[in-house]
Amino acid sequence: MSRLDRRALFSTGAAAALLAATGASLSNRPRRGGTLRFAVPRDGGDLLGRMARSAVYDQLTEVAPDGVLRGELATGWRSDDTAREWHVELQPGVKFHDGTDMTGGDVVASLEAHAGLGRLGWNGLRDIRQSADGGVTIALSEADPHLPYRLADARLVIAPGGAVDVSLAAMSGTGLYQMERAQDERHFRARRLGQHYKDGLAGWFDALEFIVIPDAGVRAEALRDGYVDIAALPRSEDLLNRGGFFYHPSAEDMMLAAASHVAKPTRVSTRAPFDDHRIAERWWMS
Repeated sequence: MSRLDRRALFSTGAAAALLAATGASLSNRPRRGGTLRFAVPRDGGDLLGRMARSAVYDQLTEVAPDGVLRGELATGWRSDDTAREWHVELQPGVKFHDGTDMTGGDVVASLEAHAGLGRLGWNGLRDIRQSADGGVTIALSEADPHLPYRLADARLVIAPGGAVDVSLAAMSGTGLYQMERAQDERHFRARRLGQHYKDGLAGWFDALEFIVIPDAGVRAEALRDGYVDIAALPRSEDLLNRGGFFYHPSAEDMMLAAASHVAKPTRVSTRAPFDDHRIAERWWMS
């Protein structure tokens, strides 16, 4: 019987893998260092929480800036021709920030928790179980050849024991950044881990600071005066007239403004605003 088989292979330090993961050109390679300071609104649909969770947690798969589906905590996935039962292989030796090992049981518990929160929306989910080889099997009652893409939903983070819905200060994931201090709806700070399975492919900032500033005008002033590096903003004539900033996705349809020393991949994900909330992982200081 033939199989639907997709694998994501990480080659830390390999130039081809690095460029594919970031979308960068040879003359615009990411470099490590610096602290990203990002001003976000209070009424932005929990932008603080979504940005923080994308930095602290990983998912099973992700859609890279070049639009290609890649494994994150998953190293591979396969299904027979029915596309009703999927087997997902997991990264070996991954630990949560609290020091515990990530297992297939954590993945099962996390996906079950997301199902309970109504986040899956898969075609006839029947069962999620840990496989004998340590991976995870997902059984559906209806064929879904797009399941690996659905696993890239930014909400489907993997957490220890399935604790996927906790406060910022209680987050413990497998992501590139470990929370140092946080307060819901106010601020978040995290530091880059010394070693990570995505070293050389992502996570270029040494530290992150997300600060809630409710007033858009004050956020623009903080960016203009150098107190932050990026600000989530509507169109700001003050910044446009001043120059020295770039705007995402464009000056005409502004969602954020950034100082000129911030660099981003040549290609940026269009699946969701703010580069699928992975700015902390994908962007860097030039």
